[in-house]
Amino acid sequence: MKNSFSFLRIVVSMTMLVTFSCMVLPILRAQSREQQELRVWVVPGLEQGAEFYFSPDGKRLIGNAKVGNDTVHHVYTISIGGEGLLCINRKGEDACSFYFPDGKRLLFTSTRDHVDLPRGNFSNPSDYPQGAELYSCNVDGSDVKRLTNNTYYDAEASVSPDGKWILFSRQIDGKLDLWQMRPDGSQQTQITHTENWQEGGAFFIDNMTIIYRAWEVKNQAQRGMPMSIFTIQQDGTGLKRITTDEGTHWAPHPAPDGDHFVFVKVLPPRNYEVYLMSLKTGEQKRLTYNDAFDGFPVISPDGTILTFDSNRDAKPGEHSLRPYMMDVSSLNLGRKLNDRR
Repeated sequence: MKNSFSFLRIVVSMTMLVTFSCMVLPILRAQSREQQELRVWVVPGLEQGAEFYFSPDGKRLIGNAKVGNDTVHHVYTISIGGEGLLCINRKGEDACSFYFPDGKRLLFTSTRDHVDLPRGNFSNPSDYPQGAELYSCNVDGSDVKRLTNNTYYDAEASVSPDGKWILFSRQIDGKLDLWQMRPDGSQQTQITHTENWQEGGAFFIDNMTIIYRAWEVKNQAQRGMPMSIFTIQQDGTGLKRITTDEGTHWAPHPAPDGDHFVFVKVLPPRNYEVYLMSLKTGEQKRLTYNDAFDGFPVISPDGTILTFDSNRDAKPGEHSLRPYMMDVSSLNLGRKLNDRR
């Protein structure tokens, strides 16, 4: 009888322990993940938007959003505090926008002059909108100037730190390559000429060095498409593969210190997380810890704030993204004293 009672106590204790573990451990794991992240907050004023980039003074963002009765994404600017929301263009469908370094003009992608062509899908490289063109305008959306004139896919655009070159992706007959042109649309020249890789999502680290992501043509239709990050010189020389481990390495963006960059790594099974990596040492540091999608990371011009897009606070079943901020001032990503001009 004594042994039976002891056995019963053990069973009850084990049952309580299992129940406690099932109830408490997920909470502790969630708290642990939150504790590993630096301070994060949502940008107010936008319920749905993605791919935001800082103005040169770090006070505003430009990106793609759906606001109010919008049926497609349009380019908007907004202050980092969520005030002063401004729609830049309402014709066609927009994507991929950027500030010129003097802060006086904007760069954006739009189908505004090709609304008669099939709409396509900015998220599907096999169906990119043909007729997506590049434009510049004043910061209030006035004085729109068309920079490209074709029926290709021209998008994923950014500007060199000195403002002398626009960097963008162009797709011709299904083939993606990096191109550059002057701010007025002249001197359009191809940078990459690879047969087996699809290049895009490029930014200048400095006025000569470019960082970008690419995938192999053979993997394009694959679920969880593997991608790698590369650097190349503006003249097409010095190609270097930065990430060599397997998996998806996507959406790189350089820090102002000239060494680090943020990017997205996809962890099993389909967990998109933001990482920081050093070009000099190859060391990687995980910045986000959330089971939701965290992507499109961008570092502010002074290196103190990271903006990224996430659906971490979305209702169950909703997948729309909105912009968030992270305080990365402790990571010392700002421009070093001897690099300042």
